[in-house]
Amino acid sequence: MTTGDLFGEERAARRRSAEPLAARMRPRALEEVVGQQHLLAPGAAFGEMVRAGRPLSMILWGPPGTGKTTLAFLVAAATGAAFEALSATTAGVKEVREVLATAGRRLEDGGARTVLFLDEIHRFSKAQQDALLPGVEHGTVTLIGATTENPFFEVNSPLISRATLFRLEPLAPAEVAVLIDRAVQDAERGLAGIVAGIEDDARDLLAERVGGDARLAYNTLEVAALLASGRGRARIGTAEIEEALQRRVVRYDKAGDQHFDVISAFIKSLRGSDPDAAAYWLETMLTAGEDPEFIARRMVILAAEDVGLADPAALGVAVAAVHALAFVGLPEAAYALHEAALYLATAPKSNSVARTMEAARRAVEDTPGAAVPPHLRGTGYRGAAALGHGVGYRYPHDFPGAVVAQQYLPDAAVGRILYRPGREGEEAARAEGLAEVDRRVGRPPRE
Repeated sequence: MTTGDLFGEERAARRRSAEPLAARMRPRALEEVVGQQHLLAPGAAFGEMVRAGRPLSMILWGPPGTGKTTLAFLVAAATGAAFEALSATTAGVKEVREVLATAGRRLEDGGARTVLFLDEIHRFSKAQQDALLPGVEHGTVTLIGATTENPFFEVNSPLISRATLFRLEPLAPAEVAVLIDRAVQDAERGLAGIVAGIEDDARDLLAERVGGDARLAYNTLEVAALLASGRGRARIGTAEIEEALQRRVVRYDKAGDQHFDVISAFIKSLRGSDPDAAAYWLETMLTAGEDPEFIARRMVILAAEDVGLADPAALGVAVAAVHALAFVGLPEAAYALHEAALYLATAPKSNSVARTMEAARRAVEDTPGAAVPPHLRGTGYRGAAALGHGVGYRYPHDFPGAVVAQQYLPDAAVGRILYRPGREGEEAARAEGLAEVDRRVGRPPRE
């Protein structure tokens, strides 16, 4: 070993010791990766592609702390490729072109292929993403893009079409617990030199509270280890974990994929009459700082679309929550939002309004230019009677029950049934009353 090698190894060791625990504990082989078995199990496309040494350009999509950067490093290591990393938050078109030029020269000189890891690829503009296309298309680089956002929303279609998409999932608590145990037992890279271990309750608490985010687990564990060491404790306890966490983790990005997923879960819980799930997702959004007006607007829509005439008061409750939010604001308006959510979740459901809207739309499309029947036309101007407008109109209040048979639809749509009432809640009684009206005026049944 030369003196230069010795000093180089010493410098590398000092750099490693300064790295955060998450970086020090990064797996050095696919076999060390915990979780993502749908990608790494025998026969899975990702694992087989990497083990064969011929990876294709890919996009790794998943929440923070699920191993996107780790997998990119391992792809390069397993294939003997040169590794270039850029972050979309700091790199631009100039940096991309420089990497492509270097990769091209490397290939021309008979060197290794190049893996270009682009972190947060969703933050690249269209022009920046377009700059990648030639290098990806011609095989100059193997692109590995990492994103926490739905790539179909954020990444250009031409780039998606040239890459294979792999979805990473949050780690299960049991998988996070494996990583925690590794870290506290590892003397070379982990925390064994700081603490002797971690209490079972503390490990389980941390594994549950990080939402499947391995990086957050490591960061929290490192802080907790320093707290325990400073207090003279040999093992990390729940008190240190609670203090390191500070607050329950809510995984949510108001501008990203979670924004759409969580509001979808909330609305589907309301529609599905599950007040517990509705309250959970509502509180998730409020805790994460979601725009409360956005939530309130969606509840107003659901009140009309999914509760509808089964409980007409539901729309008033939802609108009242909107007014309460404007009047008192958060945090106090959270009571009104939760009240509205619980009311909507427990209300009887009918989508007859939505079905009628769709039937009416089709009827209008099927009868373009349909004329208003003369007896229904306006009569509020001189000469209307001479044109025959309003002639023959029968005023309902002049007849028993304020009901009289006459044509209201245009000629082209006569006989079409658009409204088919639901049979839940208040709409059931409404349906019975309408059936009697239909019978008296001679309209066909609405079944």
